[in-house]
Amino acid sequence: MKATFAPRIKICCIAAIEEAALAVEYGASALGLVSQMPSGPGVIPDHLIAEIAATVPPAIGTFLLTSWQHASRIIEQQRCCRTNTIQICDRLTEGTYEDLRMTLPGISIVQVIHISGPESFDEALRIAPHVDALLLDSGNQQLAVKELGGTGRTHNWTLSRSIREAIAVPLFLAGGLTPENVGQAIEEVSPFGLDICSGVRIEGRLDEEKLKRFFGAVRQAGADACRLSR
Repeated sequence: MKATFAPRIKICCIAAIEEAALAVEYGASALGLVSQMPSGPGVIPDHLIAEIAATVPPAIGTFLLTSWQHASRIIEQQRCCRTNTIQICDRLTEGTYEDLRMTLPGISIVQVIHISGPESFDEALRIAPHVDALLLDSGNQQLAVKELGGTGRTHNWTLSRSIREAIAVPLFLAGGLTPENVGQAIEEVSPFGLDICSGVRIEGRLDEEKLKRFFGAVRQAGADACRLSR
């Protein structure tokens, strides 16, 4: 599925009700709420995820970022956090996506694919038919302490575009996006959505000026794409 000229924007690592409100004010279509992870920024307890998600307008996606690999644990966690989307940041090793769908009807499922090489293409194609969207990120599941997101690194956008062109579900692009490079990311990958954390923060806190610059850069990229398509 090719993106429209204006990708959806997901602001990740939301850590407070005030941050959620600020992101929505600037036009975020989705918010990422990070539960326990082996590494990386933005982790908050499940009870706070539930509190923040309860304040978000229904039209906005609330993504529970989970590192659990067992479907039964993910189901238990979502029932506590009550988000409208589950973002599975590691590989599902016990249970199936169908188990999640049957037990949590109406909850969207997004699988993260960490782009490491050509094998990521095969993984994406295998999983895409079973989920509502893929999110391509720059983590590393092979490290002794896994990186499951929030690295601030970009990855191979050429491979990301190949995945986007080969699948039939929406694709979110994450990993090292900033106001300075997001226009290039949109041009090279044409994703359905963009996922950003560190690129709109200063010392871990959501920064209004960086938010303004990021959303402005996305709008400019959309305007440029429209002109070129005429």
